[in-house]
Amino acid sequence: MTRATWNGTTIAESDDTVIVEGNHYFPADSVDRSLLRESDTHTVCPWKGTASYYTLVVDGAENVDAAWYYPEPKDAARQIAGRVAFWRGVTVE
Repeated sequence: MTRATWNGTTIAESDDTVIVEGNHYFPADSVDRSLLRESDTHTVCPWKGTASYYTLVVDGAENVDAAWYYPEPKDAARQIAGRVAFWRGVTVE
């Protein structure tokens, strides 16, 4: 079981993650959506497509843009469709 935690709180947990470029992409339904807030941030990867971000909110603390996903990944990255990854201090183990 792979778990993503931040500030002592489990954000996501699944035995079905996809690893791309060293990042675990969790199924969207394994993520605690109550801890996510939509962000206006977007970035572009030449082979994965345009990423959208979430800010994590745990016990009033915010971790800006600490989660990302590809709403419409390019064909080369179709395995991460419907999945969320984490960084910026989020522990994934």
